[in-house]
Amino acid sequence: MEFRHLRYFLALADELHFGRAAQRLSITQPPLSLNIQQLEASVGARLFDRDSKGVRLTAAGLAFRDAAQALLARADEARLLAREIEAGAVGRLRVGFVGSVLFRGLPQWLARYQASHPRIDLQLIELNSQEQIDALMHDELDVGFVHTRRVPAELQTARVHADDFLCCLPAGHALAAGAQVSLLQLRDEAFVLFSRKGSPDYYTRIIEMCGAQGFYPRVRHEVRHWLSVVSLVSQGLGVSVVPAPLQRSGMAGAVFRPLAEAVMPSEVFCAWNATQDQPSRRQFLDLVLPGGA
Repeated sequence: MEFRHLRYFLALADELHFGRAAQRLSITQPPLSLNIQQLEASVGARLFDRDSKGVRLTAAGLAFRDAAQALLARADEARLLAREIEAGAVGRLRVGFVGSVLFRGLPQWLARYQASHPRIDLQLIELNSQEQIDALMHDELDVGFVHTRRVPAELQTARVHADDFLCCLPAGHALAAGAQVSLLQLRDEAFVLFSRKGSPDYYTRIIEMCGAQGFYPRVRHEVRHWLSVVSLVSQGLGVSVVPAPLQRSGMAGAVFRPLAEAVMPSEVFCAWNATQDQPSRRQFLDLVLPGGA
């Protein structure tokens, strides 16, 4: 049984006349008769009575008509759904992110994307960089925002942000009164850092910054979220070096000062698995990346 048989059957069921049904289908009568015979053979039941009085649906044909209409309707729905998914109009988009991206444009990107793609089920998942890389490799995320470009060959990356590092200090700290802070001035301070396990690249970067000034920072606290870093600093539990967008966190009790030394910027990369076809992701990347994916 083919969809063609169903269309021919329904045309004849409506017209109850081979000539008119054939004309409606833009075919001749013999192919119509042959297709109806093939359909009846496939179904294993007589669907039409044909005699000198004309063509009539049998009881089996009446029942089959409702099922055939439903099948064709479902087929049309399936075709429409496939086209909409291919166009990125429906479906889902799973976005992983590190916390600092909340202050680097992610909410604005998501709002613009959702406004233009209201039928996409948008799912946000906060994970550290390595967790996102693992999730992208196992098809548990469609796109991620990470702090590293060191990813497996299956993943592609594009830099979306490069920001200065700032010194984050408790508001009452003596260095908070200055216009800038030298890293060397922090050599005897207790540090609060983003966890080495959560973001080894960031952890190493800050250790190397301090090492270039001749000291190894005294890391007292390691946390999994940037806002936790700022929160602990605001409560006087240490100092830190953080990406500049964190100064927009609005955390009372924390102040941010430029570093006196020139250091490499804090970078954020968009990452995705290029081996997986995901139309909704393509549309999102077109919005986030200046040149698209």
